[in-house]
Amino acid sequence: MNGFLTRGQPAAVAAIRGMLASGVPHAILLAGPGGVGKTTLALDLAAALLCVDPNPGARPCRACRACRALEHGNHPDLHRLAPVGAGAVIPIGGGDQRGVRDLVGELSLMPVEGGPRVAIIEAAERLTEDAQSALLKTLEEPPRGTVLILCAEDDERLLPTIRSRCVKLRLGPLSGRAIEELLVERGATDAPEAARLGRLSAGRPGVALALAAAPDAVRLRGEMARSLLDLLGATRTDRLLGIRDLAARSAELIRALEPAGSANGAAARPGGRGRGRAPEPVTDAEPESQAPARVPAAERRAAALALVDLWRDLVRDLALSALAAPTRVRDVELLDELRAAGDRLPPDGPGRHLRRLEVAGERLEGNVSPELVLDSLALAWGR
Repeated sequence: MNGFLTRGQPAAVAAIRGMLASGVPHAILLAGPGGVGKTTLALDLAAALLCVDPNPGARPCRACRACRALEHGNHPDLHRLAPVGAGAVIPIGGGDQRGVRDLVGELSLMPVEGGPRVAIIEAAERLTEDAQSALLKTLEEPPRGTVLILCAEDDERLLPTIRSRCVKLRLGPLSGRAIEELLVERGATDAPEAARLGRLSAGRPGVALALAAAPDAVRLRGEMARSLLDLLGATRTDRLLGIRDLAARSAELIRALEPAGSANGAAARPGGRGRGRAPEPVTDAEPESQAPARVPAAERRAAALALVDLWRDLVRDLALSALAAPTRVRDVELLDELRAAGDRLPPDGPGRHLRRLEVAGERLEGNVSPELVLDSLALAWGR
């Protein structure tokens, strides 16, 4: 779309194009599910603002020096901020970890290229409350020529004073066909596999691309779904044991989807919805050589959240299978198992389990013990 790399979001792209023509607001909030293209659209807007093509209607041209610098991630007037550390949060900063104060300090300086400056805050819902308060002053009185773009999966976690100072655009999931075309266009996979990944990703191109780059993750995801179906007919003891094994495999799934060189992938959920929190302090009375390795709390919570997401998709497919709607099932390779498993649930079983899983996700976000949440789900799973 005239230099834009965003796909499947015509309304959002048209809105951004309108802003470029009439005047870009100083703060924009891009909201929507993880993996639908919020960061890509933010970078498209940044490229259009920083592009030096003499024809404003042709920006971003993707060929000028500024566009090439942005593509390689080294444009001096593009400032990016993302979650850091094991807790995958955006801190107030000013210390060892880069945070909001560091970003505000950078924006207070003169632009290197003499034009506009763009700041992109990814996963803005992970800003700590102190960090949001520190950002508020810049949102109220931004430096001249500065545009701030906040990308958030759950914008309700942002302070009302933050949201009220931003022009909000919402991005939604793409059609399976659009994702299939995107994967084939980029050479990520062939058409049949692209169609399958389009369904598995639930309309999120970022997730589909991650799955295409990690075949082991696709295999592991299918194995975990089958294990959950097997647990439907297991005893309570076996369900409790099985859910602990699935939590460990969920952590493995996150690692399989983690981009090469990423330091924080373990704290993020597949699908871009990672909402990890700061790890809890760990103390061991035994010497380090004798004490068993303990997984940080943030990683255990991220693994539990990823498992709950997968579980929710599976229960949704169970409900659709029971309603004889196989064309809407996301993982068609599980269709036979889904039909067989449907006999083990009462008619209102999928609905009740979906409600439990929604509550479980909220409790995990609220720092409830991941093991306690998963045990509760395991005991309620099945008849």
